[in-house]
Amino acid sequence: MAEVAGGQIPTHYNKDQLAVEYEHDRASFNSDETQTGVKNIEAVSQTWTQWSLIAAYLGIFLVAFCTSLEGQTTINLTVYATSAFAEHSLVATVLVVQGVVNAVIKPPMAKIANVFGRLEAFCISVFIYMIGYIQMAGSNNVKTFASAQIFYSAGSTGLQILIQIFIADTSDLLNRALFSSLPDVPFLITVWAGPPIANSLLAHATWRWGYGLWSIVLPAAFMPLALSLLLNTRKAAKQGLLPHSPWKGKSVLGGLKNLWYELDIMGLLLLSAATSLILISLTLAATAKSHWHNASIVAMIVIGCVCLLIFPVWESIHKLAPRPFLSPRLLTNRNVLAGCAIGFFYFTVFYTSVYPYFSSYLQVVQGDSVTAAGHITQTFTFTSTVSAICISLVIKYTRRYKYYITLGACIYLLGVGLMIKYRSESSSTSQIVGTQIAMGIGGGMINVPAQLGVQASVPHSDVAAATAIFLTIVEIGGAVGNAVSGAVWTANLQSKLVKYLPPDAQADAALIFGNLTLAKSYMGGTPERAAINRSYQETMDILLIIAACLAAPLIPLSLIMRNYKLDTMDQKVRGKVIGSERPLDEGAPDVGGQQGGGTTKGFLGRFRR
Repeated sequence: MAEVAGGQIPTHYNKDQLAVEYEHDRASFNSDETQTGVKNIEAVSQTWTQWSLIAAYLGIFLVAFCTSLEGQTTINLTVYATSAFAEHSLVATVLVVQGVVNAVIKPPMAKIANVFGRLEAFCISVFIYMIGYIQMAGSNNVKTFASAQIFYSAGSTGLQILIQIFIADTSDLLNRALFSSLPDVPFLITVWAGPPIANSLLAHATWRWGYGLWSIVLPAAFMPLALSLLLNTRKAAKQGLLPHSPWKGKSVLGGLKNLWYELDIMGLLLLSAATSLILISLTLAATAKSHWHNASIVAMIVIGCVCLLIFPVWESIHKLAPRPFLSPRLLTNRNVLAGCAIGFFYFTVFYTSVYPYFSSYLQVVQGDSVTAAGHITQTFTFTSTVSAICISLVIKYTRRYKYYITLGACIYLLGVGLMIKYRSESSSTSQIVGTQIAMGIGGGMINVPAQLGVQASVPHSDVAAATAIFLTIVEIGGAVGNAVSGAVWTANLQSKLVKYLPPDAQADAALIFGNLTLAKSYMGGTPERAAINRSYQETMDILLIIAACLAAPLIPLSLIMRNYKLDTMDQKVRGKVIGSERPLDEGAPDVGGQQGGGTTKGFLGRFRR
């Protein structure tokens, strides 16, 4: 919403429209729709000091660094864990479990943060994370190890969404993109540090310690953030700023009824069921031999889509969902819909052009080693991280975000087009890496600004839900991309091998298709290797053409988003936040400072514009 007092009015608003929107948002802000967890963090925000918020962000960085380093380390240990149980083939199952939980857990965790509070939600995530670590370290069979992924992924994803919510709670929109990139910064180091740590653990300890040690490290990294939130919560309580507990004075039955409505349990069940069924079916479709001819896969997709259609209907009926997770105003918000669609296509393209088959292509067609292929594949993620940080600084000083998404979408599409031209057998490594860099630059300009645009279009009470739904749609986009890649790869590669292999080797087509090591074993220059390379190349070309088609909608979707001027937006946040300093009208709720009149003073002056 545009700022009325002390700010400039964006050119696309006329004064009458702006007044109507301001009064509507102000009424919404003062209504009872704001849940206790949101009121708690707004009360805590009024007690922040410079040093307490520095401690909180130090905790955020330590948690992000810990989880990033853990991820880069344990990804190299999974194959050893499953191999220890003589079940190496179940690595794919483990990844499926992680993918489904990663998508499903975001909305419930955001709702818990809104109902009970940010500190409580953080503690739940860290505790679940620790259970996952301990269970994996102590597992004696692959079933126990796979079940541990539920806790592990729930804790990991819970922390991911809560960190983004906390950053939204404590930063203004000008600084939001920059601080939203903070959890990605450790990746610039951990991507190189993780594999050596894994090797050292395997050489001097066991793979079990590779999981177990994080149950000690993560709680220690979480302490600065936990203490900062706890101490400031106590300070807010002493000052009488905390809201009354909605559970006080209620019977057990009344408390359960209140919990049902506050958490919107039925709505979350519908959304979780829809997400789980769609993701599982798409994943199975990418790997099952029968693909879409399998009746179970089709049934899961149909039921998932039905749940997805029922979900907004449930959320829009006030008697059924008086505290909806996804309020009707979000379902009709242009920025939210366009931003989520951008996140969907962004990740769909990533999973059809980079993962999961690019590494296999590099090893077979280009003859790269596993290490070299891994580094080339990681170029995209490394570049997109740097690009996101840089564009976040640009957003801070230009106060706009929309056209950077458009520019990023153009570069992203250009990168995919360059891949079609230069991801070939005759291309040099520098040309292949160059296309990865181009695509990474575009990707970094899309993801963080799109999330910022979604958050900017909603009041503070809806930020957690908007962020959760955005990140959930991104996960679904990845699953769709993975399913498309799997279907294309399976449908084309084996048939092309049968077509191009010499007659005496055609009987081995199925074995070559299913065994990367066997495909690499044929000597260069032989008819068999030439046929294998051609089959891989033509299949990759099909994937890249599909990726280009899927990247095209990003440009019009970016143009649909509103071109907010970020320093004039008022999200109705009570309390101190990192950011602007501007006078406020007595009648206007404060943005980033105490509610009421006076001057809003953001902390950490060096972050002020």
